[in-house]
Amino acid sequence: MKHRMWIAGALLALLWTTPALADNRFIVRSTLGSNALGQFCLLQGCSVVGALDGTLNQVFLLTTPIDATIFLKVLQNTPGIVDAELDVLISLVGGLNAVTTPPLGLTNNAPVNLFGTKVWNGYANQPASAIVHVRDAQNMFDVVGKGIVADIDTGVDPSHPALISALLPGYDFTRNQVGGSEMTDFTSAPPPCPNCQPAMVNQSSAAILDQSSAAILDGNLQYAAFGHGTMVMGVIHLVAPKAQLLPLKAFRSDGTGFLSDILRAIYFAVQNNANVINMSFDTTTNSTELKNALDYANQLNVICVASAGNDGSPAPPNFVYPAALQIDVMGVASTSDLDTRSTFSNYGAPIVWVAAPGEAIITTYPFSTYAAGWGTSFSAPFVSGGVALMRSLRPDLNEASAASALAHAQFVGPDMGNGRLDLVMALAALPPEKGPQK
Repeated sequence: MKHRMWIAGALLALLWTTPALADNRFIVRSTLGSNALGQFCLLQGCSVVGALDGTLNQVFLLTTPIDATIFLKVLQNTPGIVDAELDVLISLVGGLNAVTTPPLGLTNNAPVNLFGTKVWNGYANQPASAIVHVRDAQNMFDVVGKGIVADIDTGVDPSHPALISALLPGYDFTRNQVGGSEMTDFTSAPPPCPNCQPAMVNQSSAAILDQSSAAILDGNLQYAAFGHGTMVMGVIHLVAPKAQLLPLKAFRSDGTGFLSDILRAIYFAVQNNANVINMSFDTTTNSTELKNALDYANQLNVICVASAGNDGSPAPPNFVYPAALQIDVMGVASTSDLDTRSTFSNYGAPIVWVAAPGEAIITTYPFSTYAAGWGTSFSAPFVSGGVALMRSLRPDLNEASAASALAHAQFVGPDMGNGRLDLVMALAALPPEKGPQK
C-alpha cells in the first residue's frame, strides 16, 4: 500500500508544473483533454498547470495574466469547457474561537498505554473522550478502527511518537512532493522542555512548548495555523487508534490553501483507497467543482466529514462549505463539556448533521508534545474517528448508512443537527444493510 501510494505521489509531482504567482488561476472542467486544452491555451494566452482530478483527467488548473473577468467569459463561451470558476484562497484562521483557560489535563504527562503506544494520560483520558463514550464504544463493540482516514489540512508531524505507527506517507500539495509533513514549514525544533507550562501558540490552541518557541509561533502570521493538522490527526487517532492516517497537506502554516489543492487532495484520497476524509475547514465559496469532487467520493463509498465553522452564525443566512453539501458530507458543530453549543460554533440544520466536543480538546502537537484546541476543527475528527470505528463492524459502510447511524445522538438543543455524538448509540444503530439516503 505505501509503495503504491508513493508511486502515485511521484507521478503526480512529475505531471504538475509550478504556476506563476501573479497569474489568475482557474479551475476548469473540460471534455477537450489535456492536449487540446494545451492548444487552446497557446491561442488564448494561458497555461495548463495540471489535472486536479488525478487519473480522471477532466478537471484542470489553468493560469493566465489576462483579466479574470474577461478570461472567465472566454472559458464559458468555449466549446468543450463544461464549467469554469476562479481558484480561491481558503483560510483555516479566523472565527470567534479562542483559548480561554488551558485544561489541567494538558500538563498530565504521565505515560499510559493506548493500544500499544505510550501517550500522555491527559490526552488518553480527557473529558471529551468520556462525553462521546470513546472507551465504552471500543470495549463494548470490540472495535479500534479500520481503514484509512485522510485529513486535508496543514500536514502532520510524521515523527510524533503517538501517531507514527498509524501514519501513511501522504502528500504535500503545497510543494508537490510525497509526504504530508507540516514540519517542512517550521525547521527549528524547540529544545526538550519537560517542565514547561502551557503557552498560547495561536488563536485557538495552547501547547506545552519552550517559551521562546511559543513566542515564535504566537502572533506570527507565518505560523498562524502551524500544528493544526497534527492536532486534528491526534483526535482521529484517539477515537480509532488502529485506523491508518493519511496526511494530505493542502494548507500552509499560515493557514491558507488554494481550493484547487483541496480538490487535488480529495481525488488523491479517493484514488489512494481512503475510506474517510476529514475536512476541518470551511469556506463561503459555493464551488461547483468542490461538489463534483465530493459527489465522486460519495459514489465510491468514501465518507466525508467537515467542520461547521467558528463564526457563531446560523445557517441560513451564512452557508459554509463543504458542510452545507449534506448529500455528500456530515457537518459537525462544537459543544462544551456541559453539552451546550459552543458560543463560537456555527449552527443550523443546513450545515450541521451532528455536534461533538470542541473546547479544550487535548491532542497531539508537533515536536512530540501535546496541545489543547478550541474550534469545530477539533469536533469533526471525533466523528471521522467514529466512522473508522463503525467500519470495523461494517466494512461496506457508505455515507448514507454512516449518517443514519450517527443521527442517533444526544439532543443538545435546537439547531445542532441530530445532537451531540454518542459513539455507543451510533455503533448500536448501524443498519444491517445500506441505509436510506439522508
